[in-house]
Amino acid sequence: MFKQNIGTIDRAIRALAGLVLIALAVFGQGMAWGWIGIIPLATSVVSYCPAYSIFGINTCATKH
Repeated sequence: MFKQNIGTIDRAIRALAGLVLIALAVFGQGMAWGWIGIIPLATSVVSYCPAYSIFGINTCATKH
């Protein structure tokens, strides 16, 4: 599968941001673009960010 490239703090921030965006889409005033929050939430779940791979970024403490 993919090598992890997202660390613990990064994962927490992504999960929180994703949940906030999704909540705004659901409970907000029809902000359909808030569903973009699925992306940071999903990347936090799998601990892998394709954009990080492209730019050679790795915030994971354990190097794989």
